[in-house]
Amino acid sequence: MFNNLSEKLDKAFHVLKGHGKITEVNVADTLKEVRRALLDADVNFKTAKDFTTKVKEKAIGQDVLTTLQPGQLLVKIVKDELTELMGGDVSGVNLSGNPTVILMSGLQGSGKTTFSGKLANFLKTKKNKNPLLVACDVYRPAAINQLHIVGDQIGVEVYSELANNNPVEISVNAIKYAKEKGYNVVIVDTAGRLAVDEEMMTEIANVHKAIQPLETLFVVDAMTGQDAVNTAKAFNERLNFDGVILTKLDGDTRGGAAISIKSVVNKPIKFVGTGEKMDAIDVFYPSRMAERILGMGDVVSLVERAQEQFNEEEARKIQKKIAKNEFGFDDFLSQIQQVKKMGNMKDLVGMIPGASKAMKDVEIEDDAFKHIEAIIHSMTPTERSKPSIIDVKRKTRIAKGAGRKIEEVNQLMKQFDQMSKMMKMMQGPGGKNMMKMMSGMKGGMPGMR
Repeated sequence: MFNNLSEKLDKAFHVLKGHGKITEVNVADTLKEVRRALLDADVNFKTAKDFTTKVKEKAIGQDVLTTLQPGQLLVKIVKDELTELMGGDVSGVNLSGNPTVILMSGLQGSGKTTFSGKLANFLKTKKNKNPLLVACDVYRPAAINQLHIVGDQIGVEVYSELANNNPVEISVNAIKYAKEKGYNVVIVDTAGRLAVDEEMMTEIANVHKAIQPLETLFVVDAMTGQDAVNTAKAFNERLNFDGVILTKLDGDTRGGAAISIKSVVNKPIKFVGTGEKMDAIDVFYPSRMAERILGMGDVVSLVERAQEQFNEEEARKIQKKIAKNEFGFDDFLSQIQQVKKMGNMKDLVGMIPGASKAMKDVEIEDDAFKHIEAIIHSMTPTERSKPSIIDVKRKTRIAKGAGRKIEEVNQLMKQFDQMSKMMKMMQGPGGKNMMKMMSGMKGGMPGMR
């Protein structure tokens, strides 16, 4: 996420290295590079120009503390301004209605239907809500079926009327149904439409007028860059939506939409989609995103994800096994499952301060653990519980069963031994963080190259 932008900004700040103070002359070169980096990331030209002007005004004349380098001070100013540019404070959804009606709008192919499901799942699991999904895309042949599949995946009912092709009537009827059945959130998934299609824009405006949603959200593909911002502006002029959803932020996005959209339409980004799974949804925190763009990581989000998957009872069992030197590959496998639930590995690495820069030439596969899991599953139950019995003959059989090289089995055994020793040393308070253990292992994990 934003790797190219982060790298270019890092190079820009290096221009100030060796200078004792920030002056109009030396900051000009740095900010020229910053502006160029933003434009390369497809940030709106006026936004990039105004941004660097504000940074310059704040930087000039500031005293550089003896403990800071000028470059470090400028990074802090840029981080603060980036945070402000992307909205400043976090902006959640308003759930005060009874039921709360949320209207989803956006272009064709923006990921609206999938994100409707993600949002329903988020509200169900994180906010203890009882959502109803409504299929109002009457034009795309498979749209209604797709929403029903999504609903089945997350255990949320989908309201649809196969014989009716009037989205206004369907949405009004769905709200009546929700009130009768006790649903407290109604998420209306509409057809994707182009801003230049007057008939379709009038239709969604009519839906909006008929159901008067508490929240109208505009879903946009982050990979479309500046086009996403222009489209958001056109939709906002018709719907006056309440917030933006950025999907596909896990892809090779340049970041322009995330940085520009708030300043252009003056509406906050409320959520981001970070993967294909139904739980790949994050509340958008401008300050955390600014830190990630600048390569500072996002430790808070990483800890929050870890806490969501943390099982106290399981941790106590693991702790006892470590104390008795009984920690085996089955336990290691359960730890891997917890890490996998936290999200894709590229995203997690981006949350560790400095990791993206340190591992910029390392390709991290989405299924980075699959080779490790294959090797462990190739072991017998006895071998998994007592790794010490695994000799050369057993390693050869394990490698053959997993379809891997014996060198990979040796590598895993070595890493497992290192980790076991480290875990033994980390029995004190705060020493149970699996990510720390894994980041301390030498040589990298199989699946990373």
